[in-house]
Amino acid sequence: MAIPLWLATTVGVTGVLLSKVDYNIFFMKFFRNLSRSKARARLYNNKYAMIPVMLGIEEPIKIKDDIDAENAMHITREQLEEMDGFEGTPLYLSIKGRVYDVSAGGKFYAEGGEYHDWVGKDASRSFGTGCRGGVDRTGMDCLSESLEGLTDNEMKEIDRWLELYETHDKYTFVGYLVDDPVERIVERVHEENEAAEAAAAAAEAEDLDEAEEEAEQIEEVAA
Repeated sequence: MAIPLWLATTVGVTGVLLSKVDYNIFFMKFFRNLSRSKARARLYNNKYAMIPVMLGIEEPIKIKDDIDAENAMHITREQLEEMDGFEGTPLYLSIKGRVYDVSAGGKFYAEGGEYHDWVGKDASRSFGTGCRGGVDRTGMDCLSESLEGLTDNEMKEIDRWLELYETHDKYTFVGYLVDDPVERIVERVHEENEAAEAAAAAAEAEDLDEAEEEAEQIEEVAA
């Protein structure tokens, strides 16, 4: 029995498309969106949330930073690094500067889990690009918190992950990622010292120029 041309073409094109799919990222997004759909139905009584969310045509819920500001903790990057699940510590991750406790998802976030690369750091960039090792298409560290050079679609992906952690019934918001105050003071002192040295060098160069100019004038008068 001959196979219709349209069927052969469809199967061939589908095969090519599927061969280019990163299945890890595909399933990560699938289960993320499934969880977001359930959260929207639970929190906003939206019975039809699943359709637009699973099709990727919805707008991520915008999270306002001032919602939990009063009772939120301030966590430094050094403190966040220690929250990696080892020696009884909880599992924390940060996205766009918001820190979440994902210990309830230890199966996925503990060492050896699919999402462990995100634990103990702010890897916002990775949530947008899907890159979790090495450098991305822009040459930047995949697990960086920098959002520089990301596309609108990648920024939207980050917001989708942020919505997941914010609305999940088992993950909790802990606080905000902040610079270490001691490191910031040291950095500021270093910057001030560099500025003072540069100013002193410029003043010395200016004095030298003036001295050379005066010497030239004296030579001209003597001549």
